[in-house]
Amino acid sequence: MPTPRLRTAAVAACLALAAGPLGACGDGSPATPRAPAVATSAADAGGMAALAAAARKEGTLNTIALPRDWAGYGALIDGFQKKYGIQVTVENPEGTSQDEIDALKERRRDGTAPDVIDVGSTFGPPAARQGLLAPYEVASYEDIPEEQKDPRARWYNNYGGYVSIGCDAKRVKTCPSTFADLRRPEYKGQVALNGNPTKSGSAFAGVYAAALANGGSFRNIQPGIDFFAELRENGNFIPVESTPTTIEQGQTPISIDWDFLNLGYADDFRRKGADVDWRTAIPFDGSFAQYYAQAINRDAPHPAAARLWQEYLFSPEGQNIRLMAYARPVLMEAMEENGTLDKAAAEKLPTVEGTPVFPTEAEQERAARTVDREWDKAVYG
Repeated sequence: MPTPRLRTAAVAACLALAAGPLGACGDGSPATPRAPAVATSAADAGGMAALAAAARKEGTLNTIALPRDWAGYGALIDGFQKKYGIQVTVENPEGTSQDEIDALKERRRDGTAPDVIDVGSTFGPPAARQGLLAPYEVASYEDIPEEQKDPRARWYNNYGGYVSIGCDAKRVKTCPSTFADLRRPEYKGQVALNGNPTKSGSAFAGVYAAALANGGSFRNIQPGIDFFAELRENGNFIPVESTPTTIEQGQTPISIDWDFLNLGYADDFRRKGADVDWRTAIPFDGSFAQYYAQAINRDAPHPAAARLWQEYLFSPEGQNIRLMAYARPVLMEAMEENGTLDKAAAEKLPTVEGTPVFPTEAEQERAARTVDREWDKAVYG
């Protein structure tokens, strides 16, 4: 993952203090605090203590599509509730990024809409342009690399990972380690994605990685679509959304998904004594890394809680919880510099050679349009 810009001494001190209770930073209150619904920073709302008090008064945070086994969300939700006494509700935990955007559009002012969203990289910029997101700078905003945030602070990336190939060694004699391997006849009826790439950020990333492995580029995702069409035609690819349940039941013994999910699943299977030997490989022929973005609903029913949640996710506590779930925090190198990084958790991340390169916003949106237009007819037609 890329190295953030060097921090100022003030921001470094702020991040170090944030390892304790939030409110130790950002309390430089303006002369006239603004209401949380229009505040663009904690200081703008009267300081972190005032923001936390307003959030406690609201008492609830509405979220959507946050499975507890995804990038540490179980621990994040529990930690936030314990620290602030705010109830976190999770609607449609297995939903997609598109489901999140649809919820913002369809329930903008009825009080049931999500306060915050967590979406794949292709979903944040369009939502911002459509006026769905509120500008808000978390305390560590300046440390987020320029390419990982909206310059108007309407969305910013929080954690990421690499596309990987998960495999149940108890059901697959020789686990694949590259996209090229997935063409082998021995994998007939075994290869799956985590969802449909027209709606799911993780599945979209799998298609992007396949494109890079088959002569494509950030500007040309079509070879990735063609690859899965080929696997579908030869019977290797199956249209079943891969989940821990389908893996344990033997329905999806090979799953193309984020490394933090596949690695986390392996730990969960071991803890519960499941009859699964789940192994993870990051394919060198299609190395693709990406982050997930956080954003606040412009019409959030609980605007203070929404902003406090963002501060928590970007605090050292929140970022280290991501790391313990194998997800790479966007502030990882900044935290390493100021001593707040959990080094033991960092050492457990799989080694990846080279420095990742990311598609531009324009390239991602072009790729998304191609997938929306071509995927269903190529793979399922």
